[in-house]
Amino acid sequence: MAQSADIDALAKGGRTNIAGFILRLVARIPFLFIAGRLYGPDLVGRFAIAVVVVELAALLATLGLKRGLAQALSTSERPHAHVVWDGMALALVLSLVASAVLWSFPQLLYPNTPVVGLDRWLSLIVVAIAWSDVSLAALAYRHDVKAAVTARAVVEPWTISVAAWCFSFFTIRDGLVLSYVASMAAALIASIVPFIRAYGLPHGWSPQVRGLAALARANAPLAGADALEWGSRNVDRFILGLLFAPSVVGIYYMAQQVASLPQKLKTSFDPVLGPVITQALADDDRPAIARQVRQVAFWIVAAQSLLALMGSIPGEAVMGIVGPQFVAGTAALAFLLLGEVLASTGAVAETALVYVARHRNLLISVAMLGFQIGLSFVAVLGMRALGWPVAWQAAGVAVALAVSLGLTSVIKAGLLRRLLGASVSPLRPALFWAIGAAATVGAGFTLLPHRLEWIELVVGLPAIAATYLTILWRFAFGPADRALFGSVPSSDTATLPNVGAPVR
Repeated sequence: MAQSADIDALAKGGRTNIAGFILRLVARIPFLFIAGRLYGPDLVGRFAIAVVVVELAALLATLGLKRGLAQALSTSERPHAHVVWDGMALALVLSLVASAVLWSFPQLLYPNTPVVGLDRWLSLIVVAIAWSDVSLAALAYRHDVKAAVTARAVVEPWTISVAAWCFSFFTIRDGLVLSYVASMAAALIASIVPFIRAYGLPHGWSPQVRGLAALARANAPLAGADALEWGSRNVDRFILGLLFAPSVVGIYYMAQQVASLPQKLKTSFDPVLGPVITQALADDDRPAIARQVRQVAFWIVAAQSLLALMGSIPGEAVMGIVGPQFVAGTAALAFLLLGEVLASTGAVAETALVYVARHRNLLISVAMLGFQIGLSFVAVLGMRALGWPVAWQAAGVAVALAVSLGLTSVIKAGLLRRLLGASVSPLRPALFWAIGAAATVGAGFTLLPHRLEWIELVVGLPAIAATYLTILWRFAFGPADRALFGSVPSSDTATLPNVGAPVR
């Protein structure tokens, strides 16, 4: 029955998150179109670097609570409302410190352009991002994933899209910054309201300095892991900012935004998987952890592989939607999408490693981030020395990211397999059959004349998806997988069929 309950929790959260991912996908496209067409690559590139710094500050301010809060709640004897408000207090203090630093040194946000207008005010939004993250983590502990879907997949992306369009009539220079601030503030409201409904206001609670310090120490490795994972996905923009003009960064950022949509699918599973893993740890049921990691990783790899095929095969047409000047980012898009697929297993494995081997996980992340940075410079400078076009030079950092993420997945999955004594590989033979067949279908559409490029999107994308999903459903999905789309299987049938057995 425990296995069925695990699948029940994962499948329920998975269904909600898949719906949220689709909503996020639909909502993000208007922003990319508006930013690309109305603001242009120079302003987009400048905005992209500033957002990197603000989001890093907010991530550090949460101090790993997005994943660590579940463990704190599962082990604390204090009222849960007091524990979560401890987390909110800690995030508030660290957010204010981070905002003060960025306000005092705004050049950290805009390293290669002058600070003018409303630029400095962007630093004040750190607390909204951090509080929203902690609120949603607390709600996820009670299996309330709907709040995260509403805040992150509906309120945030639609607000930034509408705001970017409205502000374009008044200020092109500050429009993107203002729209980002508006979206984060709206997401905070959408997060804090259900949080207060669930946990209430902190009656009878007072911040415990000693408890906050202990919480900070306990979550330091989680914060480091979060920062390193975030760094691996964003340090490429920093490197591009050092080596290229803002317009190049803007083109790459647009490719990154398209490619990061699959990543959102993975991160949205963290709140679902974290509490299930912590409960299995409390029961000392390590085979259950391996089973949960293997199941969720397969769902994510399968979904991200489809999205990679649909985004990279008709890549020029996809980037052309954003704007004709962004087609130069097609090569970067292809490697970024490949990187998301390669990263899936390692990212899900890390969800368990942060609880069972957090320090070793941290060391692996540090080493691989250093490897990625070094390889990025080697790739870019090497291509520059050979006289390759700027678009391919910029794609060099995407190549380095894909290689680094793939190696990280191999290393972290191997470590987790040894610790749990069971395979965590999500790969199944039918997955490769589906990828091969869908790629063949998609490649056929790319042979059409340029004037018929629209057919790649209107007909080609559905054809790729239909081919892939048909093979996957028929040959790779078992009862546990179909729980995502229907009723949860009973405990005696919640196993994978032979055809879906993991590849060791």
